[in-house]
Amino acid sequence: MRHSALVLLVFAGACATTQAPGTTSAKQTGAATLPAGHVARDSMSSTLIPAGLGTVRQDSIAIVLQPEGVRVSAIPLDESVIRVLAPDSYRSLHATLESRRQQIMQRSAMHSVREPRVWIVRFVGLAPDARFVPTDFTVTSGGREYRPFDIIPLSPGFGAQRLQPREQQSALLLFEEGLDVSQPLVVTMGSQRNTDWETILLKTIDPERAAIRARAGSHP
Repeated sequence: MRHSALVLLVFAGACATTQAPGTTSAKQTGAATLPAGHVARDSMSSTLIPAGLGTVRQDSIAIVLQPEGVRVSAIPLDESVIRVLAPDSYRSLHATLESRRQQIMQRSAMHSVREPRVWIVRFVGLAPDARFVPTDFTVTSGGREYRPFDIIPLSPGFGAQRLQPREQQSALLLFEEGLDVSQPLVVTMGSQRNTDWETILLKTIDPERAAIRARAGSHP
């Protein structure tokens, strides 16, 4: 009798831990492996192309202006744009952005901007003592003009705003949220005006996005 009672007790305990029909354990779903606060997938992953599969060079997507004595080259650092770049170029620009992330957000908060649009702009001297004024860099998007509300230098000596031949200075320019790089843009600096962005989108960025999706699909 004592042996039978022990068998019944073990059987009852096993029944109590059996899952109800139609339920799935956390281990089966993988939920138990996610720490608290973890985001399981990128909120933009349905629209963003994968990183590291691009083949485009930086100069192929750069907007170039040439005011007097200076060559200006600008690239918006939106992920949707820089992910078309070759892996080394993508990693370099992405790392530059991330290394200044805290500073960018602090500067943006001071101007009540929640989601700043960040561009990297390089100024190269073409003549002795060439002067550049980064706040003159203007982007027109959706019929509205955007000037940088703040500037974060990336190279020493940027504040002097003067260049010698072949000397380069660079900075991050911060713009308000409304600047939409998925649409045609007009970029001006001084008397110089550039409308190439629509062509860059149509002939370089969009085809490369399609090619990257195809490569990602064939190599899961």
